[in-house]
Amino acid sequence: MLTFQSPFVGESSIIQTIFRTIEKVAQTDSTVLITGESGTGKELVARAIHESSPRAARPLVVVNCGAIPSELLEAELFGHMKGAFTGATQNRQGRFELAHGGTIFLDEVGELPLHLQVKLLRVLQTRQFEPVGSSRTLEVDVRIIAATNRDLEKAVADRSFREDLYYRLNVIPLKVPSLRERRTDVTLLANHFVAKFNRVTGNEVEALSEQVLDALMAYDWPGNVRELENLMERLVILKGKGAVDLGDLPYKVFQKYAETQPQGTGAMAEWEFPKMALPSDGLDLKSIVAAFENHLVDQALARTNGNKNRASELLQMNRTTLVEKLRKRGMIIPLEKTRESLDAFDGTGPGPGLMDC
Repeated sequence: MLTFQSPFVGESSIIQTIFRTIEKVAQTDSTVLITGESGTGKELVARAIHESSPRAARPLVVVNCGAIPSELLEAELFGHMKGAFTGATQNRQGRFELAHGGTIFLDEVGELPLHLQVKLLRVLQTRQFEPVGSSRTLEVDVRIIAATNRDLEKAVADRSFREDLYYRLNVIPLKVPSLRERRTDVTLLANHFVAKFNRVTGNEVEALSEQVLDALMAYDWPGNVRELENLMERLVILKGKGAVDLGDLPYKVFQKYAETQPQGTGAMAEWEFPKMALPSDGLDLKSIVAAFENHLVDQALARTNGNKNRASELLQMNRTTLVEKLRKRGMIIPLEKTRESLDAFDGTGPGPGLMDC
């Protein structure tokens, strides 16, 4: 078990390996290169390393190298002197100087332009730099953690990233797995986020059912943990209270699970066929089938708050087919008839039906 307060939620063997690596790395000042897809939690790893290290009482300074214009990035990292460039009205400390005694986290380090890669290499080698517009050399005591979602070995091969800088950064490589590589953590994470957003919003959404969790497990999560967290936040806000069911999930999340279910299982397990015996004198099969169909259509519309696109997806039929069924039942009124109904409506009794638009 971990001896530090982990920001991660996960029980998979791959994430437990990450935890153990963080514990070991945190006690050193070695440079760490964190790699992994967007949304996997690379900044969480950097924070865990810093907060578990002897430098925890000092600053953790975060710099997103891909979010700052390249012409401003040098001054942002190393500071500048008054008058060094247009708009430099006073001296300003850079991020490296602000991180003195602590840790600097260079997120998306693969986006650094080549001329700044040279300067970063010098800082890694000597812990020295000059602010823009100054000839004075500053020294810093700082631990460097970098992260990227780029393949830096490929970037080295195509000469968009310096080979010597890559090896200086890659002292301790740490790859954060994608969510599809740790699918066994999806259940734990999903219920963790539901509980988290219940606390934040004051809502009372129940723990997710096995069927909903199976659908979440089947999805590939291209946005990784960030995408899962965003979905759980949306579900808690929109549901408010009660149980989340398959109809509450976005179609793209539900689709893969539905496709893997054999007929009569999975989503079909939410209900059973009526257990009725055929009367001795027979029955009107057409009317019974129509009533059963209408019952399912009504459920789909109720689940989707009347959204015909979502309802047709749940029923696995074309939207036009659904609209035609509703029109035959008088649940959709053509636009011209809706106008006539509105003109005749006196404000009492039920209003005109849903217009077809």
